[in-house]
Amino acid sequence: MNTVDAIDYRTEEAVRLTCAGGKIISLEPLGGVAPAGLPVLLPPLVDIQVNGFAGVDFQNDTGTRADLEKAANGLAAAACSRFLLTLITDRWDRMLARLKHFRDLRAESPLLTRRIAGWHLEGPFMSATPGFHGAHPPEFMVAPTPARLREIKAVTGDDPVLLTIAAEWPETPEAIRCARELGFHVWLGHTDATVEQLSAAVAAGAEGYTHLGNGCPPQLHRHDNIVFRVLDEAGLRASIIPDRIHVSPLLFRLFHRALDPARICYTTDAISAGGAGPGIFPLANMQVEVGADGIVRQPGKANYAGSSLAPLEGVRRAAEMLRRTPQSVWDFFSTQPAKFIGLPPALVAGAPADFCLLTKQGKNTRVEIHFAGEAVREVTWAG
Repeated sequence: MNTVDAIDYRTEEAVRLTCAGGKIISLEPLGGVAPAGLPVLLPPLVDIQVNGFAGVDFQNDTGTRADLEKAANGLAAAACSRFLLTLITDRWDRMLARLKHFRDLRAESPLLTRRIAGWHLEGPFMSATPGFHGAHPPEFMVAPTPARLREIKAVTGDDPVLLTIAAEWPETPEAIRCARELGFHVWLGHTDATVEQLSAAVAAGAEGYTHLGNGCPPQLHRHDNIVFRVLDEAGLRASIIPDRIHVSPLLFRLFHRALDPARICYTTDAISAGGAGPGIFPLANMQVEVGADGIVRQPGKANYAGSSLAPLEGVRRAAEMLRRTPQSVWDFFSTQPAKFIGLPPALVAGAPADFCLLTKQGKNTRVEIHFAGEAVREVTWAG
């Protein structure tokens, strides 16, 4: 049995965390005068859009259990305990086969069962319009229909499922209602929907918007564009990529002023380059290049193709862009996405003993990452 004394980031009170057998046994007030220098106790991170990580691409049919475990361990080293394995647009039958393949692999592995919380299908129900389809192949875009949604349900069972759908399909409202009845979460994205189409999608049950500020052309109408329409739709949550690349620091700050904090979560949108440096990496049936600036692009093209961001680094960059402390933005990459997808909470009795400890050391910040009650990595942020 292990115990950790720390300051609970939620209450700013001293607590004692007791762990045994990889689970949290209790989290109780410490009582008395708290010792000086206690670290801050934080939940693990949750990422709802991961296309690959640590050199592993999820957009192929040959992925193995070892590949998925490598990606999951890479995310754990970046403080991410749970994620939605994300499949991007492909031919419909291939997407379903890939989804079944990965779900079967997860069932074979206790590690993957803990780490892969569910599935995100970013496509093929999105816009085929240039600029809005991004790196997704437009020739495979198809309309969302109840029949296709039931095919997904037959593969995923009761697992959490997030669908990204374009709102301008005539079939979208009916599809959203069907998806919600099936227990899916529906977010909009890669869309140039009108105000009326967005409102109809929200009325049908759409809950959020995928990677706001992306999945659209780099140049937009200055008075009326999809970013403004989403910001004006009070019923939508939004994920944001906090890498300083997909959304500039200025726009990042403006999003946080325009959106209710309860509507925001962060995601990496990482591909196989996640957590790596510059190089050439696989993404589906193409190769993408990560430059020295960390930007992922299709060679010869200007549009982005996912990110190379690691979740914990996303927290650091978000705090830097907002000029705030890491713990003040931590919920956007932990409890918020978990809540949005209906995942069980962390830092409660009975939950896995996955947590982080943050300590200020002069101008530096040290983050200790713990999984199943054991320390797995330390990261120090300078300045």
